[in-house]
Amino acid sequence: MKRKNSLLEKRRIFVQNYVLQNQHKQMKLIVAELSERLFLSERTIYNILNQNPILSEVA
Repeated sequence: MKRKNSLLEKRRIFVQNYVLQNQHKQMKLIVAELSERLFLSERTIYNILNQNPILSEVA
């Protein structure tokens, strides 16, 4: 099934925002929560994160 680019973009933004909001948690837990919430495999979530890495500033 083909997905529309706008839906893929919204999903990518949601995943990135969720990771940023839950930085205090371990990545494995965040991915598990996203997997349950979005009905995606953990591999798909890691692929989303690896395609466009989140740039965080280190102060």
